[in-house]
Amino acid sequence: MVINPFDFFVEDYAEKYPFAYKEHLANELVPYMEMEEGGPLLDQWLHKVDRTPKPIIDFLVYLNRQLNKDIAYTVRMEAGVQTCEETLTRALGSCRDSAWLLVQVLRRLGLAARFVSGYLVQLTADVKSLDGPSGTENDFTDLHAWTEVYLPGAGWVGMDPTSGLFAGEGHIPLACTPHYVSAAPVVGATEECETRFSFSNTVTRLHEDPRVTKPYTPEQWATIDATGYKVDEDLLAGDLRLTMGGEPTFVSIDDMESPQWNTDADGKEKRLLAHDLLFRLREQFGPAGMVHYGQGKWYPGEPLPRWQYGLFWRKDHVPLWKNHRLIAHERTCRGYTQADAGRFIQALADHLGVSEENSSPAYEDPFYLLWTEGKMPVNIDPARVNWKDPLERRTLYRLLDTNPGAPAGYTLPLKWDYDRGKWKSAKWILHREALFLVPGNSPIGLRLPLDSLPLVAKEYAAQRVERSLFEELAPLGDYRTAVNARYGGPAEPFQQTIGRQSTMQFTETIITALCAEVRDGILYIFLPPMDYLEHYLDALASVEATSEKLNLPVRIEGYEPPRDYRIERLVVSPDPGVIEVNIHPANNWKELTHNIGTLYEQAFYPVSAPKNSCWMAGIPGTGGGNHITIGGSKPADSPLLRRPDLLRSLITYWQHHPGLSYLFSSAFIGATSQAPRVDEGLSEKLYEMEIAFSQVPECDFIPFYLVDRIFRHLLTDITGNTHRSEFCIDKLYSPDTASGRLGILEFRAFDMPPHKEMSLVQMLLIRALIAKFWRKPYKHGLVRWGTKLHDKFLLPQFVRADLQEAGGRLQRSRLSF
Repeated sequence: MVINPFDFFVEDYAEKYPFAYKEHLANELVPYMEMEEGGPLLDQWLHKVDRTPKPIIDFLVYLNRQLNKDIAYTVRMEAGVQTCEETLTRALGSCRDSAWLLVQVLRRLGLAARFVSGYLVQLTADVKSLDGPSGTENDFTDLHAWTEVYLPGAGWVGMDPTSGLFAGEGHIPLACTPHYVSAAPVVGATEECETRFSFSNTVTRLHEDPRVTKPYTPEQWATIDATGYKVDEDLLAGDLRLTMGGEPTFVSIDDMESPQWNTDADGKEKRLLAHDLLFRLREQFGPAGMVHYGQGKWYPGEPLPRWQYGLFWRKDHVPLWKNHRLIAHERTCRGYTQADAGRFIQALADHLGVSEENSSPAYEDPFYLLWTEGKMPVNIDPARVNWKDPLERRTLYRLLDTNPGAPAGYTLPLKWDYDRGKWKSAKWILHREALFLVPGNSPIGLRLPLDSLPLVAKEYAAQRVERSLFEELAPLGDYRTAVNARYGGPAEPFQQTIGRQSTMQFTETIITALCAEVRDGILYIFLPPMDYLEHYLDALASVEATSEKLNLPVRIEGYEPPRDYRIERLVVSPDPGVIEVNIHPANNWKELTHNIGTLYEQAFYPVSAPKNSCWMAGIPGTGGGNHITIGGSKPADSPLLRRPDLLRSLITYWQHHPGLSYLFSSAFIGATSQAPRVDEGLSEKLYEMEIAFSQVPECDFIPFYLVDRIFRHLLTDITGNTHRSEFCIDKLYSPDTASGRLGILEFRAFDMPPHKEMSLVQMLLIRALIAKFWRKPYKHGLVRWGTKLHDKFLLPQFVRADLQEAGGRLQRSRLSF
């Protein structure tokens, strides 16, 4: 059991140093106040001690650390204890020398102290320390000496100057005496020895309780791991084609008080740590992957969408982005200007095979600036504004960082020509001579004046055909070779001609543009939306080729690659108080343990600048979710779309076993929580759910859309929000867009556990139940728990009994749960 050495109270009068013991207590402590040694070095050391009033604990910590810093440790086999002067002269001593010195220091500072001799037991740490030494590599024990100081109310408190720490559970005292002489285990004389004695100190662990740093013994984990492979055999035999991912959350170990790690979604340190984490995950999962700087969720009350860092790599291991030095890191040089953006966009046009004459500089709108000027206070004369004076500009227009007459970036209209199989571009024709952006501070690619482009009659407009994720697609090609082949070739101009007429006419208008701009000294390349992944990868290869030619590191922002099962996707994004990692799915137990293990290892990683910051899956948890997702390697492979009765079985089983909901959930449950159960909403929900269950077909051919249509309006919270449900089917087969038809079911009721093995066991439980229900569907009526749902299952004994029953069902299915 871990003991907190600071878990004590002191009397009010002794809360701050200096203090004086009460008279009756001082009389009892006389033997422990005797100052037996002195000397000039000891006086000199004491003279440097800061004796300004401070909390007694802070004073003792300071004193212990200072002595540990000044006296180095050595193993000394000679008999006896050094004098204080000897120890200070040599600045070196054994544990007993430092302990006796601290006794004399404390007594001279008016604090009762005693010498302690005993054992020091050091056990191997379950987890390596992130910000200091991790301790012994093997369980170890030896004789040791330390000091105890008497604090009114707390009693004797141990201080170990050898380590500079307070005494903990590993300090086992045998003798506590006013003088070290009395602590000797054996005294006296002996005759000539005829027998050789030997001794040894060993540590044997007789029993270990599960703990957050070591939830399972090696033997238990070996059994769990074997069960995982056994479940895989069942999944393979049943042709489930199941994949599993998750959305674990992490917090900072160094900063637990600031809003960014409690309530706020964004924060400067959070961005830096998330950025570093993404690059470490890139090295582990997709060394040749693309890093994308995109926009995430946008919630009411937040001025802008949240940032989102994405990592994309090809499943066939062909590089998406070869040179990691050409990715602009948070900690790299920030000295680029808009002139570099102009150079880049022109060179990029050559790699894309379009004319560089089609690129245009983009400017902030001066009419907006004039309107802003009109709102300025009357005591500032706008007529005298010097637009080239940066100081005056900042005074009048704090929204501007640059000269209003200078470009804010550059655009290159771009679209794929399906007929010719190449890119086409055209210079935009606008009413105003220059391209002026919509006011704002988002990337210029999101502020283009698209409403000012020539209109096209609806009957002549190109109809966008969204690619179905259920298509069988050909393998991806080698786009780098294609880019290199067309570089330097003739660029066929695509002219967009239209008169300034009041009526719409047939003309092709390119409304998507690739943009380049410099923000905060970093060059950003904005990729527009594209219909097909092949075109996106071609544009990306062109960007990297340009970056390499000009030796300009860039950041890719704008639109993500279109959803496609031929690439993997990993996302790091902010949530209030935490960072969320949307990890890519695994095809089997071996991949799953590798993915989750690697993620936790990289999250528990120290970062040296700007301070020793790191992530941790907190103890007892981060406070965030650990949502688990299941699906298939392709949407058409999802077992939930192929067998809707599987979702019915999962819903029924969770409804029958409330322990599965409440054991793994956060502290917030019920109808207004993030993941309410189906029976925590309106009372009629269970009747409607049973009607839906009766509509689940069990024939050979089942249309994919059917499972969504049956359950979409029932798996919601009390407001009808489909995202807030214990079983979220937002990405199963949404009727809205193809990106919502991924065949994915999300288990949202799982809270973030503090250890990777606990997370993996939760996932294994779901995998085992899916394998069981695939063989034999769980088809039963729903239970009307009523008030017993919360009255019973919020008590540990009922949850434990419920889980034992659920585990027993799996054991009867030949699985060791």
